[in-house]
Amino acid sequence: MFKNTFFFLLLMGILSGCQSKAQVNSTNVKEVQSQPVLQTGAEQIESYIKLLNDKRIGIVANQSSILKNSNDKFTHLVDTLLAHDLNIVKVFSPEHGFRGTADAGERVNSSIDTKTGLPLISLYGANKKPHDTQLKDIDLMVFDIQDVGVRFYTYISTLHYIMEACAQNNIPVVVLDRPNPNIHYVDGPVLERQYESFVGMHEVPVVYGMSIGEYAKMINGEQWLAGGIQCELTVIPIKNYTRQTIYDLPVKPSPNLPNATAVNLYPSLCFFEGTSISCGRGTDTPFQIFGAPELPEDQYTFSFIPQPNIGAKHPKHNGETCHGIDLTQHERLDEINLSWLLNAYNNYPDKVGFFTNYFNTLAGNGALQEQIKLGYSEEDIRKTWEPDLEKFKKIREKYLLYR
Repeated sequence: MFKNTFFFLLLMGILSGCQSKAQVNSTNVKEVQSQPVLQTGAEQIESYIKLLNDKRIGIVANQSSILKNSNDKFTHLVDTLLAHDLNIVKVFSPEHGFRGTADAGERVNSSIDTKTGLPLISLYGANKKPHDTQLKDIDLMVFDIQDVGVRFYTYISTLHYIMEACAQNNIPVVVLDRPNPNIHYVDGPVLERQYESFVGMHEVPVVYGMSIGEYAKMINGEQWLAGGIQCELTVIPIKNYTRQTIYDLPVKPSPNLPNATAVNLYPSLCFFEGTSISCGRGTDTPFQIFGAPELPEDQYTFSFIPQPNIGAKHPKHNGETCHGIDLTQHERLDEINLSWLLNAYNNYPDKVGFFTNYFNTLAGNGALQEQIKLGYSEEDIRKTWEPDLEKFKKIREKYLLYR
C-alpha cells in the first residue's frame, strides 16, 4: 500500500508540475499576444484615406516610405495608395533621390519613376522648394519620410520647404509620422541664426528629440515659415509609440546610415564631416568608424581604406590608409560624444588643416571650433550649451505627441 501511495503522489506531482508549466507558458503567450503593435502613420490607412479621396495628390517620399501590409510584407506608400485607386499626380523626392542611392550633396535630376510612370520632382540641388507651377495640379500633399532626429540631416529642411510652398499655394499637408531612432535625448549646440543653411534651418540643437510629425507641428506653431505663414497641417500619429520605444528601421534612411549603430553614432561623428577626418564613407561601416592618414598609427591602431561605393562616389581620403577607431560595437549613446572629436584634434599634427569651412555650418555656431582650439574639456563645452537647451526644451514641450 505504501508503494502504491508513493507512486500515486509522485504521479500527481508530475501532473501538477506539467499543469503549472502549461499555465506559465499560456500566460507568456497571452502577454506576447497582448503587446500593442507599433503602427507608423503610413500603416494606418483608415485614418487618412478619407482625406485623400477625390483629391489630386502629391507625395514627398523616398525608399523609406514603406508600410507593412496584411501579409506582414513591406510595400511602398506610392504603390499602396495607387492600389487604393487614389489619384497620385506626382512624387517629390529629397536628398539621395526617390530610391535613396545618390551621394550626400549630389545633384538629383527630376525624371519618371519606371515602375509607376509617375513624374519624379527632385527637391535637391537648385530646386529645394517646389515651384508654384509644380504644385498647380495638386490639391493635397502627403509627406512620408523616415527622419533620424538630427539637425543637419536634411529631410527636416525638405519638410520646411514643402510646408512653406504648400502654405503659399493653399494646399493642405498631411504628415504620416514615423518613429525617430534618436528621440530618447536632446543635446548639442542650438543653431545661431547667422549660421542658417540647408543643413540647419531652425534654432534647434543638433539632436532635438522629436518625431518628424512633432517637428512639423513646431515649424507651424513657431511660425518659422516665410513671413510667419502657417500651412493647413494634419499629422497622423504613430500608434503604440513612446519616447522609450527602441525602433529598428526596416530600411536604410540614406546610403551611409546602414544600421542602428550608424544612426545612433551619426550625431557625434558627423562633426568630422567638417574636418580632415573621414567618417568611414566609402567603406562598409560609414558613421561607425573614423580616421585619417595623419593620425598617429601607434595611438589609432584600427585602419581602413575608403573606396568609391554607392552613396560615396568620391570619399574623403580615397585609396589612402586611414588610422582611427572602430566603433561598430559601441553601446547605444544617449548624448553626443565629443571625446572622439577632441582627441582627434589634439592628436592631429597639422592643427591649421584640421577644420574646414563646413565645420561651423554643421555646428551651427562659431563657438565650438574656438572652444576646441582653446583646449576646452568636453564638460566645459557642454556647460555652454545648457541655457539654450533649456529654452528649446520649453518650446519643444508644446508640440510633443508621445510620452
